[in-house]
Amino acid sequence: MTNASVHTIAFLFTALILILGYVSFGFWTALIFTSGFLTGFILWVLTPYRPSFQRIKVPFWLVMGLFAAHRVEEKVTGFFGRLAEITQVRTPEITSIPLIMLVLLSVGAWLAVPVLMRHRNPFGHYLAWTFFSAMGITELAHFSFPFFTNEPYGYFPGMLSVTVLAPLAWWGMHRLSNPDHNSSAIA
Repeated sequence: MTNASVHTIAFLFTALILILGYVSFGFWTALIFTSGFLTGFILWVLTPYRPSFQRIKVPFWLVMGLFAAHRVEEKVTGFFGRLAEITQVRTPEITSIPLIMLVLLSVGAWLAVPVLMRHRNPFGHYLAWTFFSAMGITELAHFSFPFFTNEPYGYFPGMLSVTVLAPLAWWGMHRLSNPDHNSSAIA
């Protein structure tokens, strides 16, 4: 598979995620999704290194575990209800087909990162970039949400876990963007 065809597939996958985000959550939330997925795509295209999974293994699994904890924090603290108040878009039903597709395609793809990267598949590197960008950039939106409420600035559901999640994702992006002895540059 050529670099151009992998780039095209990655771009189309990014567009699909953003469309599903828009259909599920509306314009403003889809715009937030853009910061992670589109930024991940751009960073993947601009970064010539393709490190081994071993290079990102520790930050990847730490971020994956913290992402699960973050989702629990969001659920327990009513994140989606509060987000709906801000965006004026009703939270989609858990059985909504676009929402199911969004979760399966994004989280499912991120879970494939270790296998794809171990097989030196460039799509795995793209997915790693979107994962770390979503966790390290998109999740920072939790710190802006309090500005859109009628309350004094304070805790917004999901904010606590992001204080650890985002820096670990930055570490993963750093490991993806810096060469090591097992890296290869794009030909």
